[in-house]
Amino acid sequence: MIGEFDRATTESGTRTGELSTALAGLLGRIDAACRAAGRDPAQVRLLPVTKFFPASDVAILHGLGRREFGESREQEATAKAAELADLPGVEWHMIGRLQRNKAKAVARWAHTVHSVDSARLATALDAGVRAAREADVRRGPLRVLLQVGLDRDPGRGGIAPDDLPALADHVAGLENLQLAGLMAIPPLDSDPDAEFARLAEMRTRFLAQHPTGTELSAGMSGDLEAAIRHGSTCVRVGTALMGARPITSG
Repeated sequence: MIGEFDRATTESGTRTGELSTALAGLLGRIDAACRAAGRDPAQVRLLPVTKFFPASDVAILHGLGRREFGESREQEATAKAAELADLPGVEWHMIGRLQRNKAKAVARWAHTVHSVDSARLATALDAGVRAAREADVRRGPLRVLLQVGLDRDPGRGGIAPDDLPALADHVAGLENLQLAGLMAIPPLDSDPDAEFARLAEMRTRFLAQHPTGTELSAGMSGDLEAAIRHGSTCVRVGTALMGARPITSG
């Protein structure tokens, strides 16, 4: 009979193998996409999206050399950040829609927020970072990406392209935030290539005014090749790396 310890060890080893194999395949995809686009693979980072998956998976990925992890729910991410506080070099990214009343909590652990789409949210994050720095729970500013809305569905977040310049200027003027770049998600059932081409044009205009905001967070499991073709510097990948969402996640 297999004891509980042996069973846990076996399951951990199996999961490590699954993640290691998936990670190697995914890095191969990114490398191939970069070379097809005439880009240096070092220009594109992989952000594993670990939302809905246990902290143990993050620990395994850390052992496989990953240091950045994407989460989308404040409560889940706050708990993981606390549980894994002893892991060296971890950088947590908030990639989901963020309510202003969660900004203070997120400011305590987030390295980067990818989903800033209003001046009010930016101001709330700035205040949250200020409070975290005063409490000596963080040292530097918070990197933020402005989420550009490529469709008209308000439920998916994102600022209208015409309103992007004003939001960028607002964020650039906040003491505790660092304007790092842009993020976008293509509309459902759209042509990712066409949407990322639009995004690239917006980015060119954005960089003319904010040349240090070079990050472009674009591309997921199903469309990362198109995103890389149009300049993505960070692909956010969940399913292709982590597998299907656990049933227990609700």
